[in-house]
Amino acid sequence: MNNNLTSFTVDSTYTNDQIRFALQLENLGGIRPSVDAQRNLRHVAVMSAAEDSGRLTSENPYHDRIENDVLIYTAQGREGNQALVGRNKRLLEQYASPIPLFGFVNIGMQVYRFLGLLELLRHYQEIQADSRGDIRKVWLFEFRIHRRPEIVPVESAAVISASILSESRITAPLDNAEREVVTHGDNETTEPGLFDVESIRIRLFQFSPYEFEQFIKLVLERSGFTNVSITRASRDGGIDANAYVDDRDEFFAGTHLQAQIKRWRHAVGSPEINNFRGALNTAAKGVFITTSHFTRAAAAEARHTSKPSIALLDGTRLAGVVIRNRIFADV
Repeated sequence: MNNNLTSFTVDSTYTNDQIRFALQLENLGGIRPSVDAQRNLRHVAVMSAAEDSGRLTSENPYHDRIENDVLIYTAQGREGNQALVGRNKRLLEQYASPIPLFGFVNIGMQVYRFLGLLELLRHYQEIQADSRGDIRKVWLFEFRIHRRPEIVPVESAAVISASILSESRITAPLDNAEREVVTHGDNETTEPGLFDVESIRIRLFQFSPYEFEQFIKLVLERSGFTNVSITRASRDGGIDANAYVDDRDEFFAGTHLQAQIKRWRHAVGSPEINNFRGALNTAAKGVFITTSHFTRAAAAEARHTSKPSIALLDGTRLAGVVIRNRIFADV
């Protein structure tokens, strides 16, 4: 076995020993920083157990996921509230300095697939269940996966990372509003309770995208909408569902509702809201439904004073609708 690697190739597999020797890391941990003699950060390896690794949800209390070349990664600490300190905090150094973040996903038996270099997009707190099933506050990191260059020499990683981040921040810049995520605090989720909300969210994440759309159809019907239909994927143009307000509603009878439905873990930003608005029928009211969260910029865009407003239903509020209507009791 070659433990003297000098580079990593995207989509190639490596043993834990190969990774730790090549990058001069500790043997264990999901976040493994490498520092020089002065304790300055050289690079970090982010070791994920994402869903595409084939591991069961019960084996992956971190609930990581890869969506559209975005890795959603739960910080280190399997039990209790997580703190943004130590190794978790070291990831934030990439905001100010182009620290190389090497992304790996565990495919079993101490073998990892190299994802590419990672770009930290945003970090934020949310509620999750820990490995014992207890509700706690965690920190989520969202990384853009850069699959080019395909081969990353360890000695050149800092230069490559600097080039990637510089180009990305020109072509796809994120301001503070797009980095900040709107989540609901304890006071907004006491009814229904946090445990019930998180239990529902876990079940929603277990749906396939098709099953999730069909479930939202049931949610809309149980919420009083009529003539609910799911559009064909090849013809939706950004619209996933159509529905109408029941004629018995004195104020909004007959109102046409169009929805975009995303079973996502990564946050919805303002570009997604803009694209959805552009796909709406001119006479329709839009609602964006997601299992994740919205950025502050997305929330502001949805309520733009000179544009048609978009209703936002994030994972927490969606879970509340499901619980109030006792929908899982019929599924």
